[in-house]
Amino acid sequence: MKKIIALSLTLLFTTFVFAKSTKDGSHIQPDNYYPQVMLHTSMGNITVELDRNKAPITVNNFLRYVERGRYEGLLFHRIVPNFVVQSGGYDAKYQGIKTFPKIFNESGNGLKNDTYSIAMARDSDPHSAMSQFFFNTRDNESLDPGKNWGYTVFGYATEGTNVIDAMAEVETEYNVTVRWADVPKEPIILDKVTILPEFQATTDEQ
Repeated sequence: MKKIIALSLTLLFTTFVFAKSTKDGSHIQPDNYYPQVMLHTSMGNITVELDRNKAPITVNNFLRYVERGRYEGLLFHRIVPNFVVQSGGYDAKYQGIKTFPKIFNESGNGLKNDTYSIAMARDSDPHSAMSQFFFNTRDNESLDPGKNWGYTVFGYATEGTNVIDAMAEVETEYNVTVRWADVPKEPIILDKVTILPEFQATTDEQ
């Protein structure tokens, strides 16, 4: 009887650990290779189709930030004209958000840093991406992999590209508080990101 109880407890613990370990985003619409999300921003909504087929690690990572509400009330803190608009890292007070561990670079997946694609930001370490992402506002071939690692593209904006265009044209400055260049003078807020029901994407205001 004791052996049966011990075995049951072991199985229960194993099940719990496995369930906990799979909370990496892969449990969100697990059979959908192209989940869609909506970015609700202070300048309008952007619908993005993610490509889990080509960038599974990156998409799952992004979705778990969404599910945990980590992309709520953040800044688009970096805008470089004719290049990128970037968010996913700082709140309205320029405080960094709580992040998950760094992820593997999937830039060799065949997706390009074309106009309106969404990609992961990182530092010089190719495998250092965590929460920050950017939209390409032009075809940025220099960000694609070549002799060196590139920047992982994991989806494309399907609606609301006019919002991205408008963001790219706002006036920026060197922010003396955080000592960064390319910071919008008037804050642009990422209010939240929501996961859309399968096959029901829309940019209508919620």
